Amino acid sequence: MTDPHEINPRKALELGMDRPISRRDFFDGVIAATGIAAACSLPGVGEWGGSPPALPENLELSPDTSYPPSLTGLRGDTAEALSVPHALRDRRFWPYAGTPEPTGEHYDLVVVGAGISGLGAAHRWLERDPAARILILDNHDDIGGHALRNEFRPTARKGPLVAYGGSRSLERPSAWTPEGKDLLAKLGIRPESLGEPAGQGLYASLGMHDSVFCDRESFPAGDTEKLVVLTPGESPARWIAELPVAEQAKKDLLMLYGNPPDWFPGLSAEEKQARLARLTYSGFLRDVCGVHPDVLAFVRTMPSDEWAYGSDAFGAIDAWGGADEHRYAGFQGLGLDRSKPSRYNSPTVIKEWGAGEPRTRRFPEGNQAIARMMVARMIPGFATATGVADITTARFDYDVLDLPGNRVRVRLSSPVVSAANDGLPGADPGTATGATVGYFDGERVRTVRAGGVIMACWNAMIPYLVGDLPPAQRAALRRSVKVPLLYATVQLRDWRAWRELGIRRARFTGARWCVAELDDPVDLGGYRCPRSPGEPIAVHMVSTPVTPGMSPAHGSVAGRYALIETPYEHLEYSIRDQLTRLLGPGGFDAARDIEAITVNRWGHGYAPEYATPWDLDFYPDGQPPAAVARRPHGRIAIANSDSVPAARADAAVTAAYRAVAELQSRPQGPSGGSVLI
Repeated sequence: MTDPHEINPRKALELGMDRPISRRDFFDGVIAATGIAAACSLPGVGEWGGSPPALPENLELSPDTSYPPSLTGLRGDTAEALSVPHALRDRRFWPYAGTPEPTGEHYDLVVVGAGISGLGAAHRWLERDPAARILILDNHDDIGGHALRNEFRPTARKGPLVAYGGSRSLERPSAWTPEGKDLLAKLGIRPESLGEPAGQGLYASLGMHDSVFCDRESFPAGDTEKLVVLTPGESPARWIAELPVAEQAKKDLLMLYGNPPDWFPGLSAEEKQARLARLTYSGFLRDVCGVHPDVLAFVRTMPSDEWAYGSDAFGAIDAWGGADEHRYAGFQGLGLDRSKPSRYNSPTVIKEWGAGEPRTRRFPEGNQAIARMMVARMIPGFATATGVADITTARFDYDVLDLPGNRVRVRLSSPVVSAANDGLPGADPGTATGATVGYFDGERVRTVRAGGVIMACWNAMIPYLVGDLPPAQRAALRRSVKVPLLYATVQLRDWRAWRELGIRRARFTGARWCVAELDDPVDLGGYRCPRSPGEPIAVHMVSTPVTPGMSPAHGSVAGRYALIETPYEHLEYSIRDQLTRLLGPGGFDAARDIEAITVNRWGHGYAPEYATPWDLDFYPDGQPPAAVARRPHGRIAIANSDSVPAARADAAVTAAYRAVAELQSRPQGPSGGSVLI
């Protein structure tokens, strides 16, 4: 069978790969900004190794690289952002880095990471100490971490088309942590006022619904691929009949969605839940329900969009918790009480159980709006507006982020390479009164002094930055293996093909991109979403590279290596190919209709949440590794959603508040002064 990811040159031309669109500003990170190029030139530091791939003749550069959201092509965890962290991991950085040079700067707080957690920590610290001097360092070229904004300027639209490139929304805001709710209130964000589109039912009013695209990757024996529309309230028998699966698989699905038996007769409810906790959803269907293999192929990507891995790794107990008319069938006959969660459910499932509200609320640019609102309040001149209604349409000046006169400074493209408590080697970290942080400025390692440090970065990276952590803490931090994923944002000339097919979202059963969906129709302040199928629109696509057949942790590691080795052109080709396969019958032409592409590569994406059956050695009854991993180390505290752990924005805020409280509960020493250069 032909590799579905292999580029067919003739088909590539048909799909428009030769068209000069906005897509390749940073082709796999080969074109690097001045300074970062120096990092990649250090022997062994470059991510790719060997000679860089040849640049395409139709390479286009964005005219304004000073405004990161406008950049297209490869974004997120680019080669520029990862080269130094990877070199540290592989012990290839320090032999070539030279002697660190002090900048002479002293801060009350240095924050490592400019994501929601890092910015939240700075915002919280400043709230409690308005006179504080704070430096925030990050290896990426934009603020927000995974909360990234993608921005396009279609010629047929007045004003920009704004979309999200990572952290998308406020999930179940009524169930947010107290710390998360506190930050929203401080920023003036009322979740009930967000995400109100030009009519919540815009797509439904046009007869557009969710769908499943049964692709050739899942069903290679079938004659054709099949798009099946999932109309709300319609009997499952209708759409099951349309699936290109074996007749026995259809019978099995009818049973699962109709009247499944009690698979564990004679067991108590607690015993049934314990049995489910030892199974993945695919394992439940295969080993307990005995379904046809085509059923397993059909359900494989059901959890991928939300959890970043498939049904072969998704716990059966969480599938029971998320069952609805189109997902995770087979549990009705167990007779379990659905008014409350099981203690075996994942922490987020338990926290959000029964939240009586729309599932999500969001800004047009996703949660980067929260990041921008925090920065705008901390750094004068960064934004022309700071309020909820105007943040999406405000203008932003990235040149003011690191001005010497700022009380808070944000230094981007500055990967941290070390953090150490001040004092004699071997001294008790608890006696430290300050710390020193080293970062790479593109040419050399520079150091700054701080009264305290908050590591709001990937927790698995911290052992490479803080050299004297206790062994148990180092081991616990390394268990925090982030789950990789890709968020692609594709600007289309119009969405007539979607309207013609009657779909707003499609789940692919086995192709590289597991979801393709039209952007949510969100209006906010002066920003207006596309309302007519003839208008340009952003389409979001999700790919989850976790290698199937493994635990989420092991599959993430294997998938991340494969992802890093995947050239951008292969990702673009697969985007064009899948959209053509999905929308071609509706009149879609990739060469004509795709006007821009941004691929947000998050090799280190979702925080790994504890879940069964993989974490039964300590969950739900033992001590979680995060409890050990997040312990403060002298004047160094640990934040990031990894330290909760949960892949939610409110978890990032909770971690930030905790880290601030840990440091501010102990007075800092003289190293946390206010002298700046």
